Amino acid sequence: MKLDIDDLRFVLALDRVGSLAALAREENVTPPAVTKRLGQLEARLGVRLAMRTTRRLQLTHEGHLLAQHATGVIERMQAIEEALQQRSQVVAGKLKVHGPFGFGRRHLAPLLDAFRASHPQVEVQLFLSDNLMLPSQPVHGRDAFDVLVSIGEMPDSRWVAHRLAPNRRILCAAPAYLRGAPPIDSPADLARHACLVLRENDEDVTLWRLRHHDGTQATVRIDPVLACNDGGAARHWALAGMGILVRSEWDVAGLLRQGRLVELLPDWRLPDADIVALVASRQARSARTEHFLRHLHELGDHAPWLQATP
Repeated sequence: MKLDIDDLRFVLALDRVGSLAALAREENVTPPAVTKRLGQLEARLGVRLAMRTTRRLQLTHEGHLLAQHATGVIERMQAIEEALQQRSQVVAGKLKVHGPFGFGRRHLAPLLDAFRASHPQVEVQLFLSDNLMLPSQPVHGRDAFDVLVSIGEMPDSRWVAHRLAPNRRILCAAPAYLRGAPPIDSPADLARHACLVLRENDEDVTLWRLRHHDGTQATVRIDPVLACNDGGAARHWALAGMGILVRSEWDVAGLLRQGRLVELLPDWRLPDADIVALVASRQARSARTEHFLRHLHELGDHAPWLQATP
């Protein structure tokens, strides 16, 4: 046989990274070793699989054909492995989880500690990023994520969304700021205050939309005095009395209970940003994904930010 499973994974990796040098860094080998492996594979098959340039590698038609079939073969092999593991009731394999930076550090990392202790044969990989690039449908194979945890409104996709817990977005400030600031009796008053914004994506973060409990809506354009792309830094500025911040309940609930931050305009509400887990369809999910999804639901059922202070 001229091909084995490692050859298929090698071709898929080449297609994904698009560079011999990048693949060498990822595999922790030298670029000549990757070049040699590609040459040996092409010699065995008798076809050119990739066109090399100084900066980029592009698969040939034959290379694309091999990559296309490789994806199906690997998915079928994974399905066989999962079926065998489920028969033996062993939760094993690699679990890849994607989540936002702040929420991931505070909640996903400890949850994965507990999950790994319960299932020691699972290899866990956690990737944190506030930029969720969601493909139009779940990706399968070596480079796929099993679970993506997101906060807020999700784009249309073929992923299956599990709502884990509610999460309000709260307008808040430190008592130190409020002591020397003008009164805030309505959303329009916010335009006269120092405001802090968190830039995590392409959303217009200077346009704050609020809804009163009686259904009245208000939109305020604020002029931020401080902006950053890290929630922890923005929260630090708010605690230091630098201005007014919109922040998720999961991040500031404890500070509100302690009185270190104060909720503003409690009769008005910003759009919610619920905690959601995205997974593939049930037919495509592994046993380890199902078990971790249960852990996530338990986190949602006992969400710390929703618990009253004892």
